[in-house]
Amino acid sequence: MGRAGHVGWVAAGLVLGAGACYCIYKLTRGQRQGGRGPRLRPSPSAEDLTDGSYDDILNVDQLQKLLYLLESTDDPIIIERALVTLGNNAAFSANQIIIRELGGIPIIGSKINNPYLSIKEKALNALNNLSVNVENQVKIKVDSSFLSLFERHVAKEILLRVLTLLQNINNCCKKEGCLTIQSTFPEGSLFFLLYGEECAQKMRALVDHHDADVKEKVTVLPKF
Repeated sequence: MGRAGHVGWVAAGLVLGAGACYCIYKLTRGQRQGGRGPRLRPSPSAEDLTDGSYDDILNVDQLQKLLYLLESTDDPIIIERALVTLGNNAAFSANQIIIRELGGIPIIGSKINNPYLSIKEKALNALNNLSVNVENQVKIKVDSSFLSLFERHVAKEILLRVLTLLQNINNCCKKEGCLTIQSTFPEGSLFFLLYGEECAQKMRALVDHHDADVKEKVTVLPKF
């Protein structure tokens, strides 16, 4: 082994060294050229979650960020986007529970009183998805102004969504066998409003609504 062995070890060392350098070069070059190498996905901010490009189902931390954003901002564009994202995620049963436990239902419900029609609509969409869960229905409280959404002059998009909310609650009541009598519900709850005489009068007035979709929604509700 003398000289020949020594030359062999040197050659092997050069090959290994060149291979290591090449790997490092490929990794750094890939990162510089748009990340063809492995990269970590950055954690999205609350506003990133509302831009329409983030289509994953949100986890607890992300939902909490989004609810905080919804509660703290006055920007109507951000409010509407946040409601869309929350509404989409509220279609999943696990997230219906998470949003309730994070205190998100009254935050979303408060946006019904927003002056922008599109925000009212998106808030009602989210509440409709959340109301599929029976326990969530107890948490939905809007106040007597909620009944103003059942007026004949209210935009069709809003009427259809509040009627859908009432339909969801009726369906769940029928499934659970609960009584739809106002006196059986706590005063101030959404149930108390929806099964009171004032709401019944408004619903009877909508039976003759000029829009066929609204009329159909009203007539399929058994109470009215």
